[in-house]
Amino acid sequence: MINTTLCYIEQDGKYLMLHRIKKENDLNKDKWVGVGGKFLDGETPDECVVRETMEETGLRLTDYRLRGVITFLSDIYEGEYMYLYTATGFEGELTDCDEGVLEWVEKDKVSELPIWEGDKLFFTELNRDRGFFTMMLCYEGDKLVSWDFKLH
Repeated sequence: MINTTLCYIEQDGKYLMLHRIKKENDLNKDKWVGVGGKFLDGETPDECVVRETMEETGLRLTDYRLRGVITFLSDIYEGEYMYLYTATGFEGELTDCDEGVLEWVEKDKVSELPIWEGDKLFFTELNRDRGFFTMMLCYEGDKLVSWDFKLH
C-alpha cells in the first residue's frame, strides 16, 4: 500500500481542480482530481500535502484540514491510503502544473466532470462537513464495485 495526499483548495464556492492530461501512463489520465501525491520517506501527511500543493500549484497552504482517510483497493492498481484534505487559506500565485491544467470549478459542478465514481462519494461527505471519516473504495479496473464508509 502506498501513502498519498489529496487536497481540494476552496475559494469563492469553487474547488481548484487538476485536469490530468499531461502525464504519460497516468492512471488518472483525463480525470479531474485535486492536487497531491506520494509521501517522501519520513514525511508526515501534513508535510506531504503542503509540499505537493506547492509543487503542483505554486501555492503555499496556510489553512488546511485533514478531512478523511480513503483506502483504495483495486484488481489492477497498487493499493493506496489517501489522506484527504481541504484548504481555505493559501499564499502565492497559481503556476502551471506539469501534470495537467489547473482550473477553479464551482463546487456544485464538480460531479459533472469526468471524476472517479468513488470521488463522488467523498465529495458528498466533504460537502456535508459532518466530521472526520474513513472510506474504503474497491475497484475492478475503473469501475467502483463496492465501498464502505464510517464517520468518526
